[in-house]
Amino acid sequence: MPMHELVLRKADGRALTLYSRRVIHAAGADPPAFQPAPRSSPHFRWHPLLGEWVAYAAERQQRTFLPPPDRDPLRPSDDPAIPTELPVGDYDIAVFDNLFPSMSEEADVPPPQIVATESARGHCEIVVFAQQSTYSLAELPLDHLELLIEVWARRTQVLAARPQIRYVLPFENRGAEVGVTLHHPHGQIYAYPFVPPIPLRMQAQQLEYHRAHGRSKLEALIDAEIAAAKRVIYLGEHAVAFVPAWARYPYEVWIAPRLAVPDFGSLGARHRADLARSLKTTLLKYDGLWQSPLPYILAWYQAPLDGTPRGAYHLHAQCFPAYRMPGRRKYLAGTEVAAGMFVNDSLPEERALELQAVVVSL
Repeated sequence: MPMHELVLRKADGRALTLYSRRVIHAAGADPPAFQPAPRSSPHFRWHPLLGEWVAYAAERQQRTFLPPPDRDPLRPSDDPAIPTELPVGDYDIAVFDNLFPSMSEEADVPPPQIVATESARGHCEIVVFAQQSTYSLAELPLDHLELLIEVWARRTQVLAARPQIRYVLPFENRGAEVGVTLHHPHGQIYAYPFVPPIPLRMQAQQLEYHRAHGRSKLEALIDAEIAAAKRVIYLGEHAVAFVPAWARYPYEVWIAPRLAVPDFGSLGARHRADLARSLKTTLLKYDGLWQSPLPYILAWYQAPLDGTPRGAYHLHAQCFPAYRMPGRRKYLAGTEVAAGMFVNDSLPEERALELQAVVVSL
């Protein structure tokens, strides 16, 4: 079925786009902003020893933190007394400009510092996965997840058309434990004016391998993981999910199409369907293992927009749980934060066995 798209404009000027498999009907094409948008002028400062940009956005301290359900700004309401970011109507997924962005295309030139500075002229969007606030990403039907993958593809296409953008990263932070400020299930998309440090490091490894072997490095690693048959937790005809042999976090899972494609827009319908199954299987196994919602960070890596050969890149997600065991949580500690060297206190094979044992129903 085709994806329908309706582009609207919010009262404060921010863009709002609705997506659905059906023709979209929305009451109020100009829904009120949750609150007056603050003047946002984030900026970058250069870290002179790490050789990377750091973003500063002090306005984000004003954002709402875990409001009661009846005042959830991501919950559509036909009551004019309840301000909301979303209109009432018949649609499935909504995307709108972040009210408190870490990057903005209207950012001013920052004042000079003793280090180099730049305007943080990127873009930040909120992706509301569903109108129902009771659904988590894992609980969405498979066809809804397929639609979400198409939305990520469409938003990547829209953002990539902006001349200053060099990298588009869709992600979800789930749970207050990892800093979520709203209960309603949603994710974000950051569009950067440069390739961020971690994708840049992965880029170097992938380009070197592609030059030497003529194929994606991750595709070769996926083939090896499938052949090893120790850490795979979902294996379909077109997609796979596995605890990588090189996992930095306990219960870390990577999700990817089996054949290398550079971005969401390069997926065919069958690949989207299988990728949705691998994503749902992974997230249901997480919740099933603990019998409760698991906090995590889920990030999707695509090819950068810097002109490098796209054949070197392999669309994939990396999921990093803030896992819970009796009396234990895994957060970044001294060696991870200070040295950038991760210490995983469990073996990937052990954690994969636990996830493999969780029976889920799609």
